[in-house]
Amino acid sequence: MGKLLKVNNLSIKFSQKRQDSVTILRDIEISLNPGKTLCVVGESGCGKTTLGRVLAGLLPYSSGTYHFLESEVSEMKGKDKIDFRKNVQLIHQNPYESLNPTSMVFDIIANPIRKHKGIKNTTKLYAEVTRLLENVGLTPVTDFVDKYPSHLSGGQRQRVSIARVLAMDPKFIVVDEATSMIDTSLRISLLKTLKDIQERTNISYFFITHDLALGRYFARDQEMMVMYLGKVIEKGNTEDFIHNPLHPYSKAILSAAAGNSGLLDEPSEFENYQLGGTEIPSFKNIPSGCPLHPRCPQKIEGLCEKLVPKLIEKSDGHSVACHLHDEQK
Repeated sequence: MGKLLKVNNLSIKFSQKRQDSVTILRDIEISLNPGKTLCVVGESGCGKTTLGRVLAGLLPYSSGTYHFLESEVSEMKGKDKIDFRKNVQLIHQNPYESLNPTSMVFDIIANPIRKHKGIKNTTKLYAEVTRLLENVGLTPVTDFVDKYPSHLSGGQRQRVSIARVLAMDPKFIVVDEATSMIDTSLRISLLKTLKDIQERTNISYFFITHDLALGRYFARDQEMMVMYLGKVIEKGNTEDFIHNPLHPYSKAILSAAAGNSGLLDEPSEFENYQLGGTEIPSFKNIPSGCPLHPRCPQKIEGLCEKLVPKLIEKSDGHSVACHLHDEQK
């Protein structure tokens, strides 16, 4: 089987009244195979969630292409669009807002099964709901099927959300900070559940997080991608990225995470790496050239402020957009 999804030169602009449009995503290039995970990291407001919503089909893109199972998403109609909606799902960040508070757990999961699989028989429906709840670790099932969301903890609510998503038998799930509002002690357990589901079903994930330690755990032996001001600036194998970051921004976010998460196994040259400033430019006023150059301690005068670096592959599967690594500069 070929690529599950492939994005080329994708950008998205938002129009503003009486003002110029603002470009949030710029020239995004990504691909993902069936059964694989792509983890995206970066500071708040860098465009991670916007990209996730585009991939989930919730936001239109302004230019570029997005192929899912070799079909262009923006051109899908009728049955193709319905199939895309089934195959691509989103796990929301906030489990306290994503579930209908007036529905019991059974109905929250059973409703999409009735609608999309046509199962009406109560016995068969209960069996399917039971299977899904068991898959996400909500056992014994009898303790949960007749509960309302208000009776559940944050972690239990998020597991119900996952079961509801799995009811569609998707091929691809966007996981948007799905553990950020859950107690720290429960986060790894929830992520392990998602990883176990991937092993059983060959599902693919686009995993959005600001926590590099969680990202490394979830995307170990998979791929990690870094975004800054709406652009992909580095991507590669997770362990290669953790131990050999190439972009100055990547070094800085790894340095910031290393001191409080045990992210690094041993001391490294960039453990105390810092950018020149903490203020992130606005999308309304993105710097010319490399968008990081006003903050970058390694900027090349006369080049970085003028020329936008291209994403180039430096080693097997490890790419970076930085003039420091561009032999053609």
